[in-house]
Amino acid sequence: MTKSFESLAGLNKFIHEPARLAILTALSACKSADFMFLKRLTGLTRGNLSTHLAKLDEVGLVLINKQFKGKKPNTIVRLTNEGQEAIEKHWRQLERLRKETNEWKPEG
Repeated sequence: MTKSFESLAGLNKFIHEPARLAILTALSACKSADFMFLKRLTGLTRGNLSTHLAKLDEVGLVLINKQFKGKKPNTIVRLTNEGQEAIEKHWRQLERLRKETNEWKPEG
């Protein structure tokens, strides 16, 4: 079981943060998403979502494209290749950890 706990400690804490995990997971299921869709899906406030997207953009996990639809601003977000690889790796680690802990039997 110690190995499982070591695996847990080795998770990428930046990605594992609940809001960022939700954003990355949502984006991994589609080609791109607009800001308002992500806001509704994640339940985050505009400011909180904007802050998390900026952090994800800074480390190269997402690309943000700001444009206008008519006179209204429209922000489109998509995963980079690095972002897609990172979220897939994270979910593989979580699945492996879940499997290891489900197979664990206490001694005694």
